[in-house]
Amino acid sequence: MTEPITRIAAGAYEMGFADINALIKYRDQNPTTPIKAVFIVYNKPPYGVVARKSRGITDPKELENKKVGAPPSGATFAQWPLFAKLNNIDMSKVTIETVAIAVRAPMLAAGQIDAALGYSFRVYVDLKDRGVPLDDIVLMPMADYGLKLYGNAIIVGPKFAAEKPEAVRAFLHAFLKGLKEAVRQPADAVDSVVRRDDTVKREVELERLRMAIRDNIITPEVLANGYGAVDFPRLAESIDQIGLTYTFKTKPKAEDIFDASFLPPASERRVN
Repeated sequence: MTEPITRIAAGAYEMGFADINALIKYRDQNPTTPIKAVFIVYNKPPYGVVARKSRGITDPKELENKKVGAPPSGATFAQWPLFAKLNNIDMSKVTIETVAIAVRAPMLAAGQIDAALGYSFRVYVDLKDRGVPLDDIVLMPMADYGLKLYGNAIIVGPKFAAEKPEAVRAFLHAFLKGLKEAVRQPADAVDSVVRRDDTVKREVELERLRMAIRDNIITPEVLANGYGAVDFPRLAESIDQIGLTYTFKTKPKAEDIFDASFLPPASERRVN
């Protein structure tokens, strides 16, 4: 979860793709390493709980006295305490089973666990692909249950941002162009992946991409403000919300986390 951030901090990489909430905590713990996000990709975070109705779960509170599978280093697991607090879940009554990402959906499909934590578009589509009936799959996106957080973003190291600002802007311009093309033509985007990795299932990955676009990338906020930007009051609120279950040492401000100066012009970032 923090690997892209720590690699940039170590100088191994100039830019990366990382969970912005992991960055917020990293900046709190390392205030002298001013890595910043410069482009939000997942305006609505994909953290989700995917459960089986047949296991007696239809809402968050019913996760109590159940077994939930979670990769321990995952970004979704990091938000589990906040999700539990916002939904009045007694965490002591939930059994968290440490599972690898590769076996999470198979275990849920086989009934070895009652629910799983992970990105919604990953766990939901994987479970469906394993033949679990749709009317037995319960998807609970954490953002629909109180979380105000943003999701993954493009981040940049301070040295590279200061020395090569035009390179950062050029990269974001190119990334935006590619993102727009993927949104317009998701099948072409998936085909480009399949050509490079013949182990993936085209239709499964196409459904996953379409779900991510619909639920996490093209949100009402993005439709109003364009790709890439943050609403600073919302970002500030999300930092405060993280503080409900995380003790800040030196709580960063929204402006410490996101730098909008590298974004392409608003006219280019409009959804069209």
